[in-house]
Amino acid sequence: MVAITLPDGSVRQFDGPVTGTLIAENISKSLAKKALAVKVDGEVCDLFGEIGHDAKVEIITRDHEDALDIIRHDAAHLLAQAVQELYPGTQVTIGPNIEDGFFYDFARDEPFSSDDLADIEKRMMQIVDQDRPTRKEIWDRDAAIKHFEEIGEKYKAEIIADLPGDEDVKIYYHGDWHDLCRGPHLPSTRHIGKAFKLTKLAGAYWRGDHRNAMLQRIYGTAWANEKDLKAYLHRIEEAEKRDHRKLGREMDLFHFQAEAQGSVFWHPKGYLVWRQLEAYIRRQLDEDGYVEVKTPQLLDSVFWEQSGHWAKFRENMFVVPDEIPSTEEEGPVLTGKADLMALKPMNCPAHVQIFKQGIKSYRDMPIRMAEFGCCHRNEAHGALHGLMRVRQMTQDDAHIFCREDQIKEETSRFLDLFSRVYKDMGMTEIAYKLATRPEARAGDDATWDRAEKALADALTSAGLEFDYAEGEGAFYGPKLEFHLTDAIGRTWQAGTYQLDYVLPERLDATYVDESGARQRPVMLHRAVFGTFERFIGLLIEHYAGRLPLWLSPVQVVVTTITSAADDYAREAAEALRAAGLRVDLDVRSEKINYKVREHSHAKIPVIAVVGAKEAEEKAVSLRRLGSKDQETMSLSAAAETLAHEALAPDLKRA
Repeated sequence: MVAITLPDGSVRQFDGPVTGTLIAENISKSLAKKALAVKVDGEVCDLFGEIGHDAKVEIITRDHEDALDIIRHDAAHLLAQAVQELYPGTQVTIGPNIEDGFFYDFARDEPFSSDDLADIEKRMMQIVDQDRPTRKEIWDRDAAIKHFEEIGEKYKAEIIADLPGDEDVKIYYHGDWHDLCRGPHLPSTRHIGKAFKLTKLAGAYWRGDHRNAMLQRIYGTAWANEKDLKAYLHRIEEAEKRDHRKLGREMDLFHFQAEAQGSVFWHPKGYLVWRQLEAYIRRQLDEDGYVEVKTPQLLDSVFWEQSGHWAKFRENMFVVPDEIPSTEEEGPVLTGKADLMALKPMNCPAHVQIFKQGIKSYRDMPIRMAEFGCCHRNEAHGALHGLMRVRQMTQDDAHIFCREDQIKEETSRFLDLFSRVYKDMGMTEIAYKLATRPEARAGDDATWDRAEKALADALTSAGLEFDYAEGEGAFYGPKLEFHLTDAIGRTWQAGTYQLDYVLPERLDATYVDESGARQRPVMLHRAVFGTFERFIGLLIEHYAGRLPLWLSPVQVVVTTITSAADDYAREAAEALRAAGLRVDLDVRSEKINYKVREHSHAKIPVIAVVGAKEAEEKAVSLRRLGSKDQETMSLSAAAETLAHEALAPDLKRA
C-alpha cells in the first residue's frame, strides 16, 4: 500500500505505485484535466512518474506557484522542436527556463533573422495544437553518447560525456522529438498553451567561454495565460521607452565609450543631477550625526590581505604593481617583481584605519563615519550594463562603529533614514530581506548566529515584515536587502545594510569599555542610494526621464512665440534665474509648436511661453511636461511659485 497525504491533510491509500495523473483522477475529473505536474515531498515531478512510497503530494495546476517554471521549460523544448523542423541540420545545445521566460542556444551555419521568429512561433503554435505526448526514458550513458553523435548532435554528446558518472541519462520525448533533460515536463505540448512570444536574438559562446564556438540564442517569454503575457509585453515596451541608456543620450546626461569600459563620462547636465543628490544625502547625514571622511584610492595588498578581501574578493579587484613603468622602447613595461597594490573595491577597511587613530571609549560610540567613496571593481565586460553595472562607482557609503547593545537602535535609526529618503525619491513600496551566511565566509558560526539574530530582532522591533535570502550575505556578515518597486512594477535592489563582527577583529579595531578593558566594536556597513551611478539610472527609468523639478538639470526653458518678445524673454529668464532656478532661453525663429515638442522630448519640466501679450503684461504662460494646458501668471508670481516647487523635499519640510 502507498499512502498519499494531500495538502488538506487527508490521506488516500493506493494498492501500489501510483502516478500523479491517477491521484488527480482519484480526487476529481476536473482536477485531472487541469493537472500539469505533481509535487512529491516538496519536489516537482512529472505527472506521469510513479510514486512508490508514502508521500506528501500536491497537484500542480496552472495557477500554482511552480507552474510557470515548468511551462517555460516546456516552451524551450517547443522552440527547439520548431527550429529543427523548420531548419534541418540545426544542432540544439542548452535551453533553460529563466526569469520571465526561456532561451535555447542553437548551432547553425546560417544566422537567424528577426523575420524567422514569426515562422518559428507559428510552428510552435502548430505543435501545441498537435498535443504531442511527453514520455521519459533512462538511457545507458555510452549508448546515449553514440546516439547523439550519430544524429549529428555533438553538443548533446559532449554534455552527456561530462555528466557525473552516477547521474541518470534522462531523455524526454515530445512525440518523436527528443532531448537530453533533467525535467520535469508537462504531460503533452497542449498543456503549454499559447501565451508565449519569441522576443529577441543574441549570440552566446558555447558554455560561456569566448574560446568556444559562437552559437545563436533565441529568447522567448511564456506565461500561464494571455492576460499575463500581454501585461508582460506592455511592461517590456514601457521598460524599453524608459531605458536609462537611451534617455541618457536624449537628455545629454552621460555617455560610455570603449576606451573606458564600465566608467561613465558625466556631461554637465548629468553631473548636475549627481550634485543635487549628493547635496541632498549629505544634508541627511549631517542631520543624522555622521562625520564625513576621505580615504585613499590605492592601497597595498598587505592591507587587503589583513581585511580578508585579497582571499575572498581578489578576482574583482584592479591590482596594480608598485613600480615605475619602463620608458624604454624595447623590453617589458613592468618587471613583474614589484609589490602589489589594489584600487579599493570598497571603503570599509580604510574607515577602520581612521577609527584606530587614537583611543576610543565606549562613550564615543556610536561613531557614524561617511564617505562618498570612489571605488573600482573588475567586472567582466559582458556583465556591464549602462549605469546599472559599472567598474568605477561612487557610493554614499558609511560605517557605524558601535557597541553590541547599540545594534538595535542604530538599525532602527537607519531604517527610518532609508524609508524617509526613498519616500522623498517617490518610491514607497519596499520589500525587506535578510541575507544570511554564504558558504565562503569569514568568522565562526557562533558569531554569525549572533549577527543574524541581531538584524532579525531589529527588523521585528521596527514592525517590518521580511523574508530570508539564504546564503546571500557578504563574506564577513549578514545583510539587509531593500527591494524597491518602480512605476511599472519592476523590482530593484538598492542600498545595503550589513552587520560585521569580523572586520574589526581582522583589522584589530578596539575601544575601551567602562571597566577599562579592550572590546571589539561592531561595524555596520550601510548605504542608502548604493552607488550614485546605479541610483541615477534607477531614477531615470522610474520617472521615464521626467525627473522631479528639484532634480531636473534644466528646470525651466523660456521660449518665444514671436521675435518681438525676445527682449522680454531674456528679462524673464534672468528673473527666474535670480529666484534660484536653472533656466534655458530659446529665442530661435522656429514655430512655437516645434519648440514645445522639442523641449518636451528633452524632458524639460516647465516651458514658459512668452509672446507680445505676456511681454506687455509682464507675465508668462507655463506649460508643464505631460500636460497640454497652460497657466498664465505674472512673472514675479511664477518665479516665487516655481522656486518653491524646485526645492528638494527635505528643504521644503524645513
